[in-house]
Amino acid sequence: MASKPPKGDPVQDAPKVSAPKHSAAGLTAIGHSLRMAHQQMGVKRTALTLLSVNQKNGFDCPGCAWPEPEHRHTAEFCENGAKAVAEEATLRRVTPEFFAEHPVADLAGRSGYWLGQQGRLTHPVYLPEGGDRYEPVTWERAFDIVAEEINALSSPDEALFYTSGRTSNEAAFLYQLFARELGTNNLPDCSNMCHESSGSALSETIGVGKGSVLLEDLYKSDLIIVAGQNPGTNHPRMLSALEKAKANGARIISVNPLPEAGLERFKNPQTPKGLTTGAALTDLFLQIRLGGDQALFRILNKLILEAPGAVDEDFVREHTHGYEDFAEAARAADWDATLTATGLTREDIETCLRMVLESKSVIVCWAMGLTQHKHSVPMIREIVNFLLLRGNIGRPGAGVCPVRGHSNVQGDRTMGIFERPAKAFLDALEKEFGFAPPREHGYDVVRAIRALRDGRAKVFFAMGGNFVSASPDTEVTEAAMRRARLTVHVSTKLNRSHVVTGARALILPTLGRTERDLQGSGEQFVTVEDSMGMVHASRGRLEPASGQLLSEPAIVCRLARRVLGSDSKVPWEEFEKDYATIRDRIARVIPGFEDFNARVANPSGFTLPHAPRDERRFPTATGKANFTAAPVEYPELPKGRLLLQTLRSHDQYNTTIYGLDDRYRGITNGRRVVLVNPEDARELRLADGSYIDLVSEWKDGVERRAPGFRVVHYPTARGCAAAYYPETNVLVPLDATADTSNTPASKSVVVRLEQSATD
Repeated sequence: MASKPPKGDPVQDAPKVSAPKHSAAGLTAIGHSLRMAHQQMGVKRTALTLLSVNQKNGFDCPGCAWPEPEHRHTAEFCENGAKAVAEEATLRRVTPEFFAEHPVADLAGRSGYWLGQQGRLTHPVYLPEGGDRYEPVTWERAFDIVAEEINALSSPDEALFYTSGRTSNEAAFLYQLFARELGTNNLPDCSNMCHESSGSALSETIGVGKGSVLLEDLYKSDLIIVAGQNPGTNHPRMLSALEKAKANGARIISVNPLPEAGLERFKNPQTPKGLTTGAALTDLFLQIRLGGDQALFRILNKLILEAPGAVDEDFVREHTHGYEDFAEAARAADWDATLTATGLTREDIETCLRMVLESKSVIVCWAMGLTQHKHSVPMIREIVNFLLLRGNIGRPGAGVCPVRGHSNVQGDRTMGIFERPAKAFLDALEKEFGFAPPREHGYDVVRAIRALRDGRAKVFFAMGGNFVSASPDTEVTEAAMRRARLTVHVSTKLNRSHVVTGARALILPTLGRTERDLQGSGEQFVTVEDSMGMVHASRGRLEPASGQLLSEPAIVCRLARRVLGSDSKVPWEEFEKDYATIRDRIARVIPGFEDFNARVANPSGFTLPHAPRDERRFPTATGKANFTAAPVEYPELPKGRLLLQTLRSHDQYNTTIYGLDDRYRGITNGRRVVLVNPEDARELRLADGSYIDLVSEWKDGVERRAPGFRVVHYPTARGCAAAYYPETNVLVPLDATADTSNTPASKSVVVRLEQSATD
């Protein structure tokens, strides 16, 4: 029997703290998974649902984008995947009666955790201008409201169309098609806030803005470097791949400001050993200072250049460009500056070098710990330099591996969700559909917030996600959203973005991944692309949470017909009726999707082409892989200040809060904690258990404050601190972004810690 949602917000003013753990998963993870699943779904529904997750004829987990192996376990999911599925397949419901009982002002005072725990949305609802609560609305009237506001705009560029990574390939393709037939490239998406830096760096250096490795490459690698990533919480199934790589002889180097339990030891719940001792994963832990990774890889490159025979000269000569300028910059790397930037010892770095030189095939994996700094793009370019030097791109067991977060965030970008589309993509759209798409670049997330703030954007439409909570500079973002004429959210559950509204607001409930999708031609499936470029089908099995739900493709098709009218050149009604017709058009527009319907009929799906990996061909401006030679940067830290990174707890996926614990870090019953190195705490006179306000410092002089955080003495790198988002997004200035990618710099926020009034 599923439990009822909480009536009141839990008290979080006294989190409990114990020692951090040194292993991940195991029996404890099984227990947590099943307990949360039973709370949301009940016993029978839990069994039926979880046994379909990530199976070849089942549905793709709505959590992370880690790929599935060819041979799958009966239980092919992780703890946080089980939580994600349970939240979507929950038996709890948010009905029109709920909104009648709860004015928007009441909901705005609730936590994101409480909102999410209320259950699935069942009906479209509308907040009229001047109204104090959402009220039920028909789908026809909802589409009329959107059409009224869009058609009243002075330009299509006054509309914003945001996308979350959960959106399927089919829905994403239709969504961008609608926006572009309307006449705008304003397609900000969650990639702008996470791996945009990876795409920017990789597109310039190797010609493809995606990772170059497949799952099998991890099993063949000699050395895997995991930098700025916590797979134990954010991509737990990656631990199985690392365990297999270790069994095959690979060594693992972890580069992170925090020790993370999952990278120390993995207790694989699928094996007898995993249920007892587990497997040690990390061979060398480099506890780097936040933002010091570029300096680390630059000094490694200097040392490789100095080591006799270490450079793959044939590969460099045949396949690369810019080597001389790069080599000159690398040889100038300074040890003292490197040790300051990284916080590492010379012995640590030389040990790392020996492991690199002893390894023929090397993979570097990374996530948000590298992508959310001012200098993230040159940081990732330096990793590419490191791999190019020894020919570690385009051969088995080697390459770049940016690990994507949300389950189809990479697929959405492939489908054209991008504010700066390539000319070839727009040309293909124009040829296929017979309209001229706009060529002027649109707004990314940060520019979209500025446009709302400044009155240059008036309609905000979100296909999934929780834009307000995911974005930086919370007070600025919320004020900007409230300036909109209309805010619209296509969602499965309540979140903070639904209560920070424009003058008018709509919530449009949609099918989840777990649910059957019946359209005019029969039962449909959708497709997704994982973090390694594998495309496969996803088929929901559950009955929809309500008969009032529409699928994402159906919502886009009906909206497009209502807004664009009979002048549209796109067969929207046909697309809604049969998703195979959408895939036929994708096959003619997007390279790599030829014969899409036939190839996705294979239960394992298919692999998209990747020229650097498949052919050692680099489609860059020079026709070769490009070495780069950017100056080394790292965050400067004034005396008496700390460098803060925002991060997730273990009971969290992106902005979705499953619970109030962070088991591996020893935190229970609370999220307003800040992790501080004990030596830093002593210097700053911060007792463990004291309460402080976090105040960020930025060149604009604006005070940004997050009050009431409990200090936790924790073994983080010296000078570095950590706290959970979205609570600390208020500290990240809107204009503090990565050069080139414009990604918010959420991993290097200079803060001072002031005694809290709540202490």
